[in-house]
Amino acid sequence: MNKIEIIGLGAGDLDQLPLGIYKKLIALTITIYTRTIKHPVINALQAEGVKFTSFDTMYEEEEQFADVYQRIVSFIQERAENEHVVYAVPGHPMLAEKTVQLLLEQSECDVEIIGGSSYLDDLFTALKIDPIDGFQFVDATSFQRKELNYYNHLVFSQVYDQMIASEVKLTLLEDLPADYPVTIIEAAGSAAEKIVKVTLEEMDRGVKVSNLTSVYVPPVSDNLLHHTFIHFREVIRKLRAPGGCPWDQKQTHESLREYAIEEVYELIDAIDQQDDEGIVEELGDVLLQVMLHSQIGEDNGYFTVDDVIRTVTDKMIHRHPHVFQDKHVHSVDDVMRNWEQLKRDEKGDTRTSILDGIAKHLPALARAYQLQKRAAKVGFDWDTVSDMWKKMNEELNEFKAAISKGSVRDQEKEFGDILFVLTNIARYYKINPEIALNQTNEKFIARFSNIERALHQRKRSLQEATLEEMDALWEEAKERE
Repeated sequence: MNKIEIIGLGAGDLDQLPLGIYKKLIALTITIYTRTIKHPVINALQAEGVKFTSFDTMYEEEEQFADVYQRIVSFIQERAENEHVVYAVPGHPMLAEKTVQLLLEQSECDVEIIGGSSYLDDLFTALKIDPIDGFQFVDATSFQRKELNYYNHLVFSQVYDQMIASEVKLTLLEDLPADYPVTIIEAAGSAAEKIVKVTLEEMDRGVKVSNLTSVYVPPVSDNLLHHTFIHFREVIRKLRAPGGCPWDQKQTHESLREYAIEEVYELIDAIDQQDDEGIVEELGDVLLQVMLHSQIGEDNGYFTVDDVIRTVTDKMIHRHPHVFQDKHVHSVDDVMRNWEQLKRDEKGDTRTSILDGIAKHLPALARAYQLQKRAAKVGFDWDTVSDMWKKMNEELNEFKAAISKGSVRDQEKEFGDILFVLTNIARYYKINPEIALNQTNEKFIARFSNIERALHQRKRSLQEATLEEMDALWEEAKERE
């Protein structure tokens, strides 16, 4: 197997090419393979008789850059079996050259990297920035939004065409305003260098791009990053830090308990009202509770929000082996069975009863529903719904008996039994009793409010209205529904 020599052609024209590499290229009598012929140095070397064969046609034949790169590597490896191969790439071989990385990963033949100057020095000079302040270099053809650090100088390389420029723009618009300033740099450091400052929304319109184009995004200020988790975390940290908010500073896990419950119920209200803006606001309030508790944990030295996120992430991965591993499922029931088994495995011997883990502070109706669901999973359930209705009638009779001769305590117990059986019936019909009762509460509020409005229009008070009059107004509201 012959050796593969990879030569960097530098970032600009022939004047930027190191003398040693120039001499080597001029002396070659073999054809040099190059990833793309679109480079000013290649034009100058061809004029001096150097022969090049490019892989540009592969870019037209393949839809994905990854496929192009793999084809180039396979081609070079095949040639290296029978001939000495020289492969030339723009810039420096170790900067933003995926084909070079793929060739270095293979073990069939030796690879030698020979010089080439990176365009980064010229880029920093053109932009007048110091990378020590924080710098991120991104391949515009292959990146994800989550990878971007807007606090750094951000440079997108390989902005080959308008489509790539548009994809970069659309990604940036998810975080930055349309009028955010960006800089388009063409052929940095060469005689053809061109720098154009535009707004983000203009970067793929009216600006010519090529294989020598880069896009620079300057560091973003905090006021534009209020939607990011890292900034939110800093806000909460500052609220509880010295010099922060006295109220936030004095909070404890215990003092915040009531707010956690309150915020969840307000979220449920927004969901019931199908109020998207309200859901966004209330989810934010729930997240605020999570962050406050996490910051208290960090301030006390016990845990941080990173521990919270790691715990739930590990749990989700472990409990979804059909997504993150090779476990196969055929239905939602399979998913739920796997979930419960994995959950039991995680808890080990810490839970002595199948009913352990159901929150004691749940509303009584919701807690009854969860208790019954948990018991039913191990077969402790009615055989038929008719048995449930029979039990319902039995409990009603016992409650009536308690009314006639029992104490208030006995009446409470028997009425509780009625609610418990009703909860079981609701579960059979796949109705969540807590949600059902909340809906009825809201319906009652709406109808009664209608009575109040109607009486107000008649200049009458609730105290003056008769029961028959209020019933009539109630039925009117019911008919309008």
